Amino acid sequence: MEVIRSFFNTIRTLFRALRSRLATLINRIAYKITSLVTGKPKADELFHSYRQNKKSMRNWWEDNVDVNSKYYRPIVTVWKTIVYGIVAFALYIFCVETNFLWLMGSMPSVEDLQNPKVAQSSEIYTADGIMIGKFYTENRTPVPYKQISPNLVKALIATEDARFYRHSGIDYKAMASVAWGIVTGATDRGGGSTITQQLAKKLFKTRKSGARGLLGYVPGLGTLIYKTKEWLTAIKLERNFTKEEILTMYFNTVDYGNNTYGINTAAKSYFSKSPDSLNVQESAVLVGLQKATTTYNPIRNMKRSLERRNVVIDQMRKYGYLSAKQADSISALPIELKTKFETPYDGNANYFKNAVVDFVKKWGDENGYDLYTDGLKIYTTIDSRMQEDAEEAMTQKMKQLQRVFEDHWRNQNPWRDEDGNEITDFLPTVVKRTSKYRALAAKFPNNPDSVTYYLNKKDTMTVYDWKNSGEMKKYWSSMDSLDYYKRILRAGMMAMNPQTGQIKAWVGGLDYNYFKYDAVKQGKRQPGSTFKPFVYTTAIDDSSFNMNPCDEIVDKPFEKTYEEDGEEKVWKPRNATGTYTYAPMTLRRALAQSINSVTAELTDQVGAANVVRYAKKMGITTPLKAVPSIGLGPFDVSLYDMVAAYGVFANNGTYTQPILVTKIEDSNGKVIEEFQPEHRQAISEESAFLMLQMLRAGVEEGGGTSGSIRWRFNVTLNGNQLGGKTGTTSNNSDGWFMCVTRDLVVGAWVGGDDRSIHFRTTNLGEGAKTALPIVGAFLEKVYKDKSVEPGPFPKPSFKISKTYNCPTQWAPAVSDSLGIEGDSTPAKQNDEDEFLIGPPPIPLDTSKRN
Repeated sequence: MEVIRSFFNTIRTLFRALRSRLATLINRIAYKITSLVTGKPKADELFHSYRQNKKSMRNWWEDNVDVNSKYYRPIVTVWKTIVYGIVAFALYIFCVETNFLWLMGSMPSVEDLQNPKVAQSSEIYTADGIMIGKFYTENRTPVPYKQISPNLVKALIATEDARFYRHSGIDYKAMASVAWGIVTGATDRGGGSTITQQLAKKLFKTRKSGARGLLGYVPGLGTLIYKTKEWLTAIKLERNFTKEEILTMYFNTVDYGNNTYGINTAAKSYFSKSPDSLNVQESAVLVGLQKATTTYNPIRNMKRSLERRNVVIDQMRKYGYLSAKQADSISALPIELKTKFETPYDGNANYFKNAVVDFVKKWGDENGYDLYTDGLKIYTTIDSRMQEDAEEAMTQKMKQLQRVFEDHWRNQNPWRDEDGNEITDFLPTVVKRTSKYRALAAKFPNNPDSVTYYLNKKDTMTVYDWKNSGEMKKYWSSMDSLDYYKRILRAGMMAMNPQTGQIKAWVGGLDYNYFKYDAVKQGKRQPGSTFKPFVYTTAIDDSSFNMNPCDEIVDKPFEKTYEEDGEEKVWKPRNATGTYTYAPMTLRRALAQSINSVTAELTDQVGAANVVRYAKKMGITTPLKAVPSIGLGPFDVSLYDMVAAYGVFANNGTYTQPILVTKIEDSNGKVIEEFQPEHRQAISEESAFLMLQMLRAGVEEGGGTSGSIRWRFNVTLNGNQLGGKTGTTSNNSDGWFMCVTRDLVVGAWVGGDDRSIHFRTTNLGEGAKTALPIVGAFLEKVYKDKSVEPGPFPKPSFKISKTYNCPTQWAPAVSDSLGIEGDSTPAKQNDEDEFLIGPPPIPLDTSKRN
């Protein structure tokens, strides 16, 4: 005892010495500050007066208080304890509020309290108001109080905070009950945390590591500090918001498990209902989840969820929200779930949504918004009906084409070299580009046999089922799966309004769940003969040449000597038939029938560099080289660029930048920004009109490569007019079709995942057989649904100075697949289209246009 007494006496002495030194220091600081403010003489006078008053007070105290009384010391001790306690508490609250010396961690600011930040889902809408996607870190869409079922409110208050309407953030009675329970060992008294405190914890993350401060890591003290923060924040919330607003924020904030945040998402996810239509038992399930979202989750643990639900119902009975009879009746009911959990890629237009995400993320970085947390409403250009039509057309026609492709190759492998021989090491080479191979190679860096073993190890997997446009289970190895997927043809399609630039349909592939690569903008392939219009545009629009559609070039063999990489080469393209008429041919007919020799001669006349220049002016953004074969499309382009470029023909020569988004609103519905496309005059109005007539010839004149769209699909009703151009690359690796109508420009591409995968014959692999049917089926559906009204192209409002009503001549259809002579690399990669013999042609309107 002596040792303990001595220890405490030493502590007391040290404390008194510290207090004395602290008091002296404070006096000195106060004196210096006073001296600076009032001057030294005045400061001396003030402090002298202070000491005199202090001495007088001490004398008065000693004269009137019996300091030797046995009660004096205890009373002084009690008062000192109270005063020091109040001062210490005030100092503690001050330190918590101000995060003094970074000891306590941050507190929410006044602005945070007035405008609490909650991560909200951003929603993407079509032009006709259909929501097609939500992007989020927490899937949450807040709702107002009037859209929250009264059953939810009653269940929450009965379970979590029975005196919610009678306290101001802290329920002192409940806290006292919890304290008494700890003392007596009664653990069934519930918690002392109010709904407002829980909201403070969830809304401002008072327990996260970034808000803890230095003392927050001290066991026990850390708990006291974050509890204090929740109490203080709860009081401030009660001062700033009504009880209804607090309940609304609570329901919109909390986590309901399975990546569902907020009552709106939870009601839809678990019961496929809006939150205002939840009944008592459903409300009790969701409120019960708040105790533990995993333990009481009805999907993972139905039994425990049922038990917890009935506890909530019993609490509602206890506090008068339900009668005993009602509670017993409802408790006997099972939990009936109707789950519908959302993902960002539910529904259609998934490739388009990805493009929108890229656009909005870039815009958000530049303007201080976050797609995943700011609850933006993004209004896009896509038309929900056209998008559905586009996806249906893609699915329908690609299923038919894939069946033809399977029958064509039967038991043979479709990966072939330029000479048609099978590439025997194709799969072993391709598998090295997969993430599966890279992971195995990293795991077994010195053991290639292990890599091979696991690549060929069979397991149950889910794969895309092209026959049913769904999925199927297979007991396959990774190599089996690769072999299967490489045999599936890929495709993309895009439709755009040429006047507004608004993209109306975007299908980047067969199924986004299985084919993430977007063939519209991400994919780039050789366009073949669909590039030829740029050559003819150059000849007609450039004043240096000033040609017209009726000018003639002789269809004869063409030969061009040029230099590439310091080596002299000779390029000798041939017509698809391998024959030449040796007769003059109008430019209009040459383009309509996709005659290679005429295009090559015309390219030589106008210059390859000028063709590149016009292609760039009209919207092609990928690298192009001024080689002799440029007119036959040897360089990769995107479908996105090609649709935009063809839009120039339908928009009086004006290039209109494709746009995906029309406007973005914030979470309160305020418009943040509206978007308008870029416009620029790429070619003259007259040149655009003339080119439009030439593209029409490809559809309407005999022997036109695009004629099959006219008689295979119901797209010419009500005098509807179309222009088109097909394209087929060498070895049929890529099939293209570009179509221009009054209100839409539509492009489609079809090909293998690798260029070595293709049909062996042009009769099956040409663009007219692969890509054209997708566009035809799409337009047929669009006109049937009245998404766009069919009709003729508008008559020009300007004078046409050039001749375009050249005489037409019926010509048998031939294939325009590229034939190659010589060793020109670009030529070997060039493409040409083909066409079919159809019904008699519809005469092109050759009346004079003024």
